[in-house]
Amino acid sequence: MFQILPPEPPPQVAAPEIIIERSAVTTEEVRVAAALTDARVDVDSGFKGASIVLYGAVFNPTDTPADVVVVVRGPDAPVRLVKKTRNMGVWLNSRPVLFEGAPGFYMTASTRPLSDIADFGQLRRLGVGVDHLRIDAPEEARTVTRYGVRDVVISRLGEDYLDWRRAVIRLKEAAALYDTDPKGVEFVDRGLFRAEVKLPAVAPTGKYYAEVWLFQEGAPVSVSNLTLTVEKVGLERDIYEFAHNRPWSYGVLCVLLAAMTGYAASRVFRSR
Repeated sequence: MFQILPPEPPPQVAAPEIIIERSAVTTEEVRVAAALTDARVDVDSGFKGASIVLYGAVFNPTDTPADVVVVVRGPDAPVRLVKKTRNMGVWLNSRPVLFEGAPGFYMTASTRPLSDIADFGQLRRLGVGVDHLRIDAPEEARTVTRYGVRDVVISRLGEDYLDWRRAVIRLKEAAALYDTDPKGVEFVDRGLFRAEVKLPAVAPTGKYYAEVWLFQEGAPVSVSNLTLTVEKVGLERDIYEFAHNRPWSYGVLCVLLAAMTGYAASRVFRSR
């Protein structure tokens, strides 16, 4: 009597060990990598500000916790200030004070307050935070004349430098151009973080530079550099370029347009 026997089970084979490959740089070096959702912001007549997400990852093979600090700095431009002074019971403007250059936009965002991440010396050396912001000023005070108005160029060695510097920062903060967010960097997953860059409607155009610092035990261990471009588009850009490339022609054209508008308005009112 014949019968069909079941097939013999296959021989037991040990499953191969799966090894996840990682680059040597990732396994041996603490570093940070970051990017922007938009590297360009177009500004037109309807521009009301923009919000850009900066995101990235922290590669930390050690057991030492790390902090992320984001610094975004806009193009530098001269800053001209006046101060109200009381003279014989009348409030008057003081002679204008001119800083040679200050960031048109500056923000910091971090996982914790900056003072908890690094000490004063480290922050000052890196220029991280509004208290350590570098605002250009000459070594010696001098008086210059621009458009018939005498300005006092403030000296970084003068006694009044810190007071005027605080005034620049206070006015920029009031215009939402300077901002400090001690909890602006949020870890959304292990090693993955995000931060929001908010540009107000009055944000200057030009190149913006972002630095993403990684700190461990109070010292910077890695940095990632990014670039953001804020540029006028459409008719606004054409007018802007014409005004800067041909200032005399632009001035003459504005005077002619104003005269023509005034003449047209006078004709309308006379006809009534």
